[in-house]
Amino acid sequence: MVVAFFVYVIVLMYICTQLTTSNMKKRYILLAIAALVIMAGAGIGGYTYKKLVKDPITDADHVIKVYITPDMCRDSLCAILSQQIDPVKASQIVDWMYNDEYDASTRKGYFELKGSTSIYRAARRLAAGSQTPVKFTFNNLRLTEQLIERADECLYMCSDSLSAILSDEAQCAEYGFTPTTIKAMFLPDTYEFYWTVSPQRFVERMHEYYEQYWNDERRAKARKAGLTPLEVSVLASIVEEETAMRDEMPIVAGLYLNRLRRGIPLQADPTVKYAVGDFSLRRILNKHLETPSPYNTYLNTGLPPAPIRIPSKAAIEAVLNYRTHNYLYMCAKEDFSGYHNFATTLSEHNRNAARYHSALNRRGIK
Repeated sequence: MVVAFFVYVIVLMYICTQLTTSNMKKRYILLAIAALVIMAGAGIGGYTYKKLVKDPITDADHVIKVYITPDMCRDSLCAILSQQIDPVKASQIVDWMYNDEYDASTRKGYFELKGSTSIYRAARRLAAGSQTPVKFTFNNLRLTEQLIERADECLYMCSDSLSAILSDEAQCAEYGFTPTTIKAMFLPDTYEFYWTVSPQRFVERMHEYYEQYWNDERRAKARKAGLTPLEVSVLASIVEEETAMRDEMPIVAGLYLNRLRRGIPLQADPTVKYAVGDFSLRRILNKHLETPSPYNTYLNTGLPPAPIRIPSKAAIEAVLNYRTHNYLYMCAKEDFSGYHNFATTLSEHNRNAARYHSALNRRGIK
């Protein structure tokens, strides 16, 4: 295209030069040729303008998705685009993009291009690094390491760098946490990030979301329950491990608050599983209850030092809006429905537990 333009200019310059040295008849001929050249140039220019600036790169209802890494070469990018649009148009986009004045370092990220976008606008968009945010969703995670793995799957970041931040005492302290408690800062949900977000900015944004969630109303509810936001998350993690039934969560939360206020050990089986390091346990035995760990609520009173999982917002809300009652004991129902039998006295609880253990025995669950 550039070569054709220079040829066009040279031809016109030659004609103009000849006009000054030619006789009248030859001038008329040269003027006619010049007019034809100008008309041809205008036609070609109009056609080129239409193809590059007006014509869509593909069908209007199609969305082109492109991931560009910092070290991606022209050929690789062209190949990726060619899988979704016409190879000729893909080549034109890349040629225009790499001949642009933009810094090559901006040409990275995740981009979505509408099919109705022109070649010119597509190239400008990619060259400028005008990224499309990606959705980062996480839930049902127990460990900080699982969160790091999830971020590594969805975002273009070094998992080692993120791990270094979340395991650094000083950096965690900036957000009011420790490497042990930092998981409480991450609230399961769907968030939007640029694909190339840095690990540091990722953590900063998650802290911003955390602060937005813990508004004055929620902090007031936590104080009313006698808990800090971190303690709410710790208790919520236990509640969520105890029951998957959302309508039962506020009851379970109220039960554990009753025990906390009376100085009774929580005796929550999920904390024993966490202490043992095996959440697949279906039956807690006496040997498990004797596991030495600050997370074992059979051996220690009060809450564990940190959440035993990354609690969901539903579990946190259940703690903040706990049900007021007199229950102190709970035991899984013998019908294995996922719900629990609750009791106010130990004798009543023992009867519930006996029925449940009999059901376990009948099913051969050891």
